[in-house]
Amino acid sequence: MNFKLKLLGILLVSSFFVQQVRAQETLIPDINYGYLEKLIATAKKNYPEIKVRQAQVDAARATYHQANVSWLDAFTASYIYSPKSSLNLIQPTIFNGYQLSISINLGQFLAKPFASKAAKEAVKVAQFQQQEYDLQLAAIVKRFYFQYLAAQADLRLRSGAVIDGQTAVKQLKYSFQKGETTFQVYNEALTSLYQQGGFKVTAELAMLTAKTNLEEVLGVKLEEVK
Repeated sequence: MNFKLKLLGILLVSSFFVQQVRAQETLIPDINYGYLEKLIATAKKNYPEIKVRQAQVDAARATYHQANVSWLDAFTASYIYSPKSSLNLIQPTIFNGYQLSISINLGQFLAKPFASKAAKEAVKVAQFQQQEYDLQLAAIVKRFYFQYLAAQADLRLRSGAVIDGQTAVKQLKYSFQKGETTFQVYNEALTSLYQQGGFKVTAELAMLTAKTNLEEVLGVKLEEVK
């Protein structure tokens, strides 16, 4: 009887170890890089911060274009009307009728190239910030995707352990009913099965959490990404 119990224990441990190894081996092949690129594209399309970055780039460009045409602000145009029969002692004029006058604010005029250059640099800064966040978001999506795959693999492992535990309990129950094993051994198998069930629930929670984290940056349900 002791030999049978030892053999059964070895089989259970071996089964658990094989499942663990298989779970580790199947994690890398589970990665679908084409699908991952779709996830990244979806996040860049829907995530609000991406839209904020694009709006900042558009605002910087608008400021730059405004700076390029604002050099006209340095010029002031006015006109003077002198009737033919009038004599203006305050502003004497040589010509009669309408006369156009243009004045220039030299300080403002000389400052315009620097303002335009600063606005152009602001556009570059906004673009660099946008590119930086694109890279950050891509890294976040990858990290959450890998965590989701790892959680799925762990859940498969825990589910397999529960199935193996159920099989072992059935065998030990049959052996116990036939008097081939003790109640203590049977009870320990039941306790182990309950523990594996708890591990499975924890793995399910981890998988759902990983899925939620991924969907948060995607902006849509994972099932909607085809």
